Parts: sequence; C-alpha cells; structure tokens
Amino acid sequence: MNLICLSTVGSRAGFVACLFMLFSCSTLTSTEAYDRLDPNGNITIKWDIMSWTADGYVAVVTMYNFQQYRRIQKPGWTLGWTWAKKEIIWNMIGSQTTEQGDCSKFKGEIPHSCKKDPTVVDLLPGTPYNQQVANCCKGGVLSSWAQDPGKAVSSFQLSVGSAGTTNRTVTLPRNFTLRAPGPGYTCGPAKIVKPTQFITSDKRRVTQALMTWNTICTYSHRLQRRLSDKD
Repeated sequence: MNLICLSTVGSRAGFVACLFMLFSCSTLTSTEAYDRLDPNGNITIKWDIMSWTADGYVAVVTMYNFQQYRRIQKPGWTLGWTWAKKEIIWNMIGSQTTEQGDCSKFKGEIPHSCKKDPTVVDLLPGTPYNQQVANCCKGGVLSSWAQDPGKAVSSFQLSVGSAGTTNRTVTLPRNFTLRAPGPGYTCGPAKIVKPTQFITSDKRRVTQALMTWNTICTYSHRLQRRLSDKD
C-alpha cells in the first residue's frame, strides 16, 4: 500500500488519516526499546528524496511522534546519524546541524556540514519565511499523537552531496540516534519502503518521491534511567 500525503495544507481529516496509515505500518520489536505505558508508540522518521542533483539529492525528512502520551518538550528533539560513505550536507532548510565540521578541502561554496556524524536540531519559531518548510521551526517541540496529530509532525529539507545520484547508488545513513529531548530512545536501521505519494493542492494530480526510507525509534524507561545515570 502506498502512503498518500498532502503536499500542501489541505483538510485536517485527510492529514490525520495519512498519519494513521503511516503509524499502522510502523512497528518495532525490541526488548531494550519498550515502553510498557505505550507499547505500540514510536517516533517514525521518514526520508523522501524529492530530486537528484549533480552530486547527490535533495530530501525532505519528516518526524512523526506516534507516541500516545509522550510529548517532545523544550529544548526539543535532537536527531543524529552516521553517513555510510563521504556524504556532506550542502544546505538545510527548516533545521541546522549543531557543528559544521572540517570543510577545509572545499573551495568556493562551503557545505553546511562536513561531519561524518551530523547532529540536527529544529529551527526556532520566528525563523525567516525563506528558511522554512512545512511543519518546521517549532524549536523541536511536538505534541503527542493522542493530543494533536496535526502538531505531532516536524520536517526539514537537506541537500546532500558526495552521494549517490540514483536509487541504486544511494547509500542509506546508519546509526540513527534521537534525544527528545533526553535519552531513552533506540532507533532501528533505515529501511527502504514504497515511495511516498503527494496530492497537489487542486487534488487533480498525484506525484511521488523518487525514493523513501524510514527509521523507527522507540522509548524505554529502563534505558532512559541507565543513560541518565551515566550522565
């Protein structure tokens, strides 16, 4: 079953239905990452490649808080991963990395981030409009699924370079980490899924991502306590 989402602001009922379908497909079985208060809850992170570039791709990354009761409060979520090869981030819209890393080998245009393991945070409310994408710029704060599905979503866009330029040559990021805002989350490996579909604002045309993958992060009280003790 393909997932169909609204690419522009549309009916609230349709948007919530879209999120429900994604939630229904998002499950992870793990003894370590288990929350007895919300055993089926998770945070699903979806990467949609929207276009290929000369040396990589442009992707929209969307985070869905499918936890029933656990909100993400200030200072908000922090997302990390490790690139599989020598990828860099040319630019970002709706978020930023916390460190640029060593970009000394580049001349002319300097990448936004050259780190092998970038850490990404949401931008703050009031960010200039030309630096925003839909569902960004909430300071990393998200409602829970039960509270308000429409406010349980966060997105950003990034342009990746030194990467594959086709479905066959792209390598998926690895070792995803999530703090929301503290520890306690375990993220599974990224898995390729059917490309997300989008309905145009006039509802007369359906487009789709060139490639889509998901990673699912789940919360554990026991893991949170163990990691907090180490801090």
